[in-house]
Amino acid sequence: MPRNPRDWLVQVASRRMTEQIRSEHARRRREELVGGQVPADQRSAPGADARDEGTHDDTLGLLFLCCHPVLSPASAIALTLRSVGGLTTDEIAAAFLVPRATMGQRISRAKQRIKDSGVPFRMPDSAQWPARLDAVLHVLYLIFNEGYASSTGAELRRVELSREAIRLTRSVHTLLPDNTEVSGLLALMLLTEARGPARTGPDGELVPLSEQDRSRWDTAAITEGVSLITAALPRGRVGPYQVQAAIAAVHDEARTAAETDWPQILALYGVLARISDNPLIILNRAVATAMVDGPAAGLALLADPPRTLTGHHRLYAVRAHLHELAGNREAAVTDCRSAACRTASLPERHHLSLRAARLAAQAGT
Repeated sequence: MPRNPRDWLVQVASRRMTEQIRSEHARRRREELVGGQVPADQRSAPGADARDEGTHDDTLGLLFLCCHPVLSPASAIALTLRSVGGLTTDEIAAAFLVPRATMGQRISRAKQRIKDSGVPFRMPDSAQWPARLDAVLHVLYLIFNEGYASSTGAELRRVELSREAIRLTRSVHTLLPDNTEVSGLLALMLLTEARGPARTGPDGELVPLSEQDRSRWDTAAITEGVSLITAALPRGRVGPYQVQAAIAAVHDEARTAAETDWPQILALYGVLARISDNPLIILNRAVATAMVDGPAAGLALLADPPRTLTGHHRLYAVRAHLHELAGNREAAVTDCRSAACRTASLPERHHLSLRAARLAAQAGT
């Protein structure tokens, strides 16, 4: 309970109002940007029998538009997340594991590079979409992640973001039904979002996967996700979204946490590590290794983490979990406290602080 509940409520309400105003301004900018692509003398509704060369979804069209060909993939993704996804610079920086100032400079340089290039900033036609598809999928992936596990603020989830990411990915899947990575990404989102209702307790507190009430999981979403990834895997080159969806499917198909097929998950993380450079894979792989070969083996994988993970709260959170599995409660308390100090998510901080207190009481420290 805050010391002054009234002031706390006023402050939260003020921030929510600011977020709503920013969202409304972003929506208007998107509409103006789309409108500016059409000459004034052509602004009329097409005939009912006219062939649609693209998509009726303006937001999806803007995603392809902002993934501009003169930009590097990282810059295009950052700019699109800011301009179309509505994420703040802090949230984008957290997704890329870089400082806020670095991300702010990257977005500014991306805007300037488009301006200096002289290449028209216009809506691509359907023939140009495949060249921009990887960046668009990455944008949708990061928007979904921020919605499913918000990196900042008082809410654990931002359901409006995760649902919008799923909606847009469905639109891409409708346009490109034979693309196995699009199918994989949609499956990954569905299989992950299916666990959403069980991720929070009665008071909004975080509930870890191993402690969730699996009867609250969305079985329809799991069925659809499993069907998508089962159909996609044999059809072509396997990409990172398909592998992550396969891992999510193994988790979702386990009736209890104890029945989870950890050897299969570990093998899948081995495949994922070979085709993706995402440093967070190391953390998940360490957990899977600990569940198969023991916590010492998992901790050994984290002995020399990549520089991008140094100081990141998830590194300390995973190490705390593995130390707890190993029975080293004092080390677990230290890492739990370090993780709690480094996360900007209030529900995560609360969960980690309570966990540290519980472990400290058990250790007598």
